[in-house]
Amino acid sequence: MAEAAVNKKTARNVVIVTTAMLTFISFWRASAIVLCDLASTAYYIGGISEQAVGRAAPWFILAVMLFSYTVRALYIESCSMFVRGGVYRVVKEAMGGTLAKLSVSALMFDYVLTGPISAVSAGQYLVGLFNTVLPRLHVQWHLSPNLFAVLFALAVTIYFWWENIKGIEESSDKAMKIMQVTTVMAIISMIWCGLTLYKRGFTWPTFSPTFTPESLGWLRSWEGKIRPLGLLGITIAFGHSLLAMSGEESLAQVYREIEAPKLKNLERAGFVIFLYSMLLTTLVSFFAVMIIPDAVRISQYSDNLLSGLTMYLVGPTPLKLAFQAFVVWVGFMILSGAVNTSIVGANGVLNRMGEDHVLPDWFRAPHSRFGTTHRTINLTVICQIVTILLCRGDVFLLGEAYAFGVIWSFVFKALAVLVLRYKDKTPREWKVPLNVTLGGVEFPLGLAGIFLVLFATACVNLFTKKVATVSGVIFTLVFFIIFEVSERINHRKAFQRGLSADGHIDRVNLSEMDLLTPQGCGCSKPHRVVVAVRDPGNLSHLKHVLEETDPATTDVVVMTSKVAKGLHLEGSLNEPSPDDEVLFTQVISVAEKVGHTVIPMLVPSNDPFYAMARVAYDLGAQELVVGKSGKVIAEIQMERIAVAWGAVRPAEGRPLRIRILNSGEYKEDIA
Repeated sequence: MAEAAVNKKTARNVVIVTTAMLTFISFWRASAIVLCDLASTAYYIGGISEQAVGRAAPWFILAVMLFSYTVRALYIESCSMFVRGGVYRVVKEAMGGTLAKLSVSALMFDYVLTGPISAVSAGQYLVGLFNTVLPRLHVQWHLSPNLFAVLFALAVTIYFWWENIKGIEESSDKAMKIMQVTTVMAIISMIWCGLTLYKRGFTWPTFSPTFTPESLGWLRSWEGKIRPLGLLGITIAFGHSLLAMSGEESLAQVYREIEAPKLKNLERAGFVIFLYSMLLTTLVSFFAVMIIPDAVRISQYSDNLLSGLTMYLVGPTPLKLAFQAFVVWVGFMILSGAVNTSIVGANGVLNRMGEDHVLPDWFRAPHSRFGTTHRTINLTVICQIVTILLCRGDVFLLGEAYAFGVIWSFVFKALAVLVLRYKDKTPREWKVPLNVTLGGVEFPLGLAGIFLVLFATACVNLFTKKVATVSGVIFTLVFFIIFEVSERINHRKAFQRGLSADGHIDRVNLSEMDLLTPQGCGCSKPHRVVVAVRDPGNLSHLKHVLEETDPATTDVVVMTSKVAKGLHLEGSLNEPSPDDEVLFTQVISVAEKVGHTVIPMLVPSNDPFYAMARVAYDLGAQELVVGKSGKVIAEIQMERIAVAWGAVRPAEGRPLRIRILNSGEYKEDIA
C-alpha cells in the first residue's frame, strides 16, 4: 500500500527544495570575492587621494591599509557571534531596529556606488589605452573618454547582473580567476618598478599633505588655521584616502558561504585580503609618485595611474606598450569584478532585511530556474545603472560620493560590536585584541580605539566632502524611509507565514522529480548520508552528522516526509506549507553554521519509514540517520526502519547503517 501511494497514486514521486541547495566556498574564493573590490581600488585611489592631499597621498593610503586590518577584526568578531554577521544584524542586536535600518541605508549607498566607480574606472583605463595605441597604428580615431566609460560600465553591470542571477558559485569562480591573473600582473609590476627606481634613483613622497579648497569643503574658511600635520589635518587627509579599504562588509556577506571550519577559514581569508590589498594598493601609489613626473601624472594619468606608470618604466617602448595593454586588461577584469562584489554584498544585505520582514517577502521570492533572489539583485542593479548615467563617466565625482557609505557603515558596525561586549556576555570564539580586565569588568581598549578613529574621521568627512554629504544623506534618508514604511506595512499583517514579526523564514522553491536518482538530486560524492528530519526544534542529529562528515567526500541529503492519510496527500505540492518553510529554514541555519553543504528534500508518502528507506536505497546511501522520536522508543523506531529497508531492497541488496541520535543518546544497527 505504501509503495502504491508513493509511486502510483502521486505523479510527483519526490519534490526537491531547489533554493536550499547550499554551496560553500573555500577561503581562497571568499578572499577573491572581497579582493575584487578591495584590491581594485589600487587602480583609482591614488589619483583620487592625490587630488585631495597632494604628493603625500601614498603615506595616508598606507595608513588606511594598515588600519584596515583592525576594521577587519570587527567583522571577524561579529561573524563569530552570528553567521549572518553583517551590519544590520549586529547593529540591531546592539542598538535596535531603527539604527539598524539607518546603518543599512548608508551601507546600500556604499554598495550602489562600488559597482559604478569600478566599472567607470575600468572604462577610463580601456579608452586611455585605445587613444594611446590607435595613433601609433595610424588610425585617426579619438574616443570620448567619459562616453566610452559610461557605455562600458553599463555593459559590465548587465553582465554581472546575469552572473549573479545564476548564482554565487559561478560568480566566485570568476573572482578567483580574476585574482590569479591580477597576481601575475602585480608581481611583474613590482619587479619592474623596483628595477626602474634602482637605475634612476628616487625621492620619497613628502609627509605633509597639501589641501585644495575642494578637499577642505565647508572647512575652507579654516584653511589658515589647519596645520597639515596637526591632528585635524591628518584626520582630513586620512578621510580622503579611506576609499582604499572599501569592501570590508562583503567579507561578512560571504561568511555564510565559507566552508568548514568557518571561523578559521574566515581568519585565513582576512589575512590574505589584508596582505594582498595592502601590498598592491600601497606600492602602486608609492611607485606612481616616485616614477611618473608630477606634471604628467596630474594632468594625464590621474584617472588611469597604472597605465601612466607602465609608460615611465625603463625599457623599450614596444615592450612597455605591451605591458600597458596587459595592465589595462587586468584592470578591466578586476574593476569589472568589483561590480560583481557589490551586487553580491547588496543582495546579501537586502535578503537579510527581507528575512526580518523589513522588506516584503515578494523581494525574496526565488528565481524559478536558478533559485536566486533575483528581485533584490534587480533593485541593486537598477540603482547602479542610474548612478552610472548620472555621473557621466566622472571617476572623481563618484569617489567623493562613495566615501559617505564606506565610513558610516564602519562607524555603526564598530559601535554595535562595542555595545555588544557589555550587552551580550555570551562567550566569543574570537575577540578584537587589547582587552583589559579590572575588578571583573572588561575594558575593550582595541574596540574603543577603532571606534574613535572611525567616528572622528566620519565627522570630519561630513564637512570636507560636500558631494558625499549631500548625496549620501539624501540616498540614506530615501532608503531609510522605504525600509520604515515597508516594515510597518509588513507588521500589520496578522500572520507572517507561521512566524512572528521578529522571526524570519528562508523562501524555497519546489521542483518535481518523477524518478529519484543521485545525479538528479545533485549527489556527486562517493559517500552519501540521508538524514531524516521532522521537528525544527530537534535537529541535533543533523548538526552531529554535518560536524563529523567530510564535505569533500560525503553528500548529506536532508529529507522530510509530507505524510498522507490513507492514499491521499493533504495540501498542495506546488507550494511549501508554512511548516515546511519553518523546518527548512532551521535546516539551512544549521548547515550554514557548520559550513557543510546539504541537499534538502521533501518526499510525499503515507509511510515516513518507507519514505526514508526508499530515499536511502534510490540514492545509494551508506547510512541513514534519524532523531529520536518523542512518541516511541528507539528500539521500535529501529525495527520499523529495518522492516522498511527490507521491503525496498532486493534480497541480495547492500546493507545500510542506521543510527538514531538525540542529545547524547545513541543507537545503531546494520540492516
